[in-house]
Amino acid sequence: MDFTKMRKTTLAALLCAATGVLALGACSPTNNIVSNAAKAAFEDRLAEQQVVDAKIKANIYERLIAIDKMLAVDVDVDVWKTEVMITGTLSSAELRNQVARSVQEDARITQFYNDVKLITADEQAQRREWKEKAAAGVDKASEVFDDFWINTKISTQLIGTEGVKSVNYRWRSVLGTVYLLGEAKSARELNTVVTIIKNIKGVKALKSHVPVRG
Repeated sequence: MDFTKMRKTTLAALLCAATGVLALGACSPTNNIVSNAAKAAFEDRLAEQQVVDAKIKANIYERLIAIDKMLAVDVDVDVWKTEVMITGTLSSAELRNQVARSVQEDARITQFYNDVKLITADEQAQRREWKEKAAAGVDKASEVFDDFWINTKISTQLIGTEGVKSVNYRWRSVLGTVYLLGEAKSARELNTVVTIIKNIKGVKALKSHVPVRG
């Protein structure tokens, strides 16, 4: 497995997404930036809030990369109205704590959720390999990376559900546990989202950080 190539590809994608760069020349491999920009127009966040959140996310990734470049592969960062959720896996409790301290150095963060799980070094190496395969496409990923498949399935189902504004949610599956960030317009909407996620094959548990802000 070519970890160097994996690092470069993943870091480029993550940093482009974090900083909100719209230049196709810089982030065109998946066109995710244009897609994310289109979705942002429908979010229940002001443009100013989106900018602040993007800067927080970029700052966090810069801090993580300064510690270890592979943290951009192992740890996912989601930000919603200055609330931050980090997910993923690490093989060291000391590193997990160091990551948490680094994230919390940003004074703009109003709430921090540390949902990074600890696994063995061998398991971590395996997950990195799975992520590399996941980057090759959904079909291959679904065979080797359950979390990737779960994330994709959640996206598909929430987008197609009436009464659910999926752009206001961020979700990450880690070893079958789904972590949720964002906001719900009503208790009914949140209940619908939670029910959908829990009924997806492979989901073992759900941890929600989503308030109702109707």
